[in-house]
Amino acid sequence: MLGLGETEDQLWEMLRVLRKVGTDVVTFGQYMQPTKRHMPVDTYVTPAVFEVWRQRALNMGFLYCASGPLVRSSYKAGEAFIENVIKKRKGRRDVTMVDDVGRISQDASV
Repeated sequence: MLGLGETEDQLWEMLRVLRKVGTDVVTFGQYMQPTKRHMPVDTYVTPAVFEVWRQRALNMGFLYCASGPLVRSSYKAGEAFIENVIKKRKGRRDVTMVDDVGRISQDASV
């Protein structure tokens, strides 16, 4: 989530760490304060800035990046894409898979 007061350096570092551990998909969305009891929004990020971060992520080797004010990592719309990412990973030593209820498994045969 963007808009929490993060710096560009922090975002770059986060992307570097995610690539280093083999992450292929990343999402950027706008933090929205759910209630007045929650942390306030520090910055409203423009669509142009979201596009800049999407391009940066793709240029770093992420296979997919969803980036925009209304993007949430819980979206299920990208399931078909994620399945294709897993297929592309065939040949690697192991693949981490998450089923519909969030159970994580390692498949060393892929």
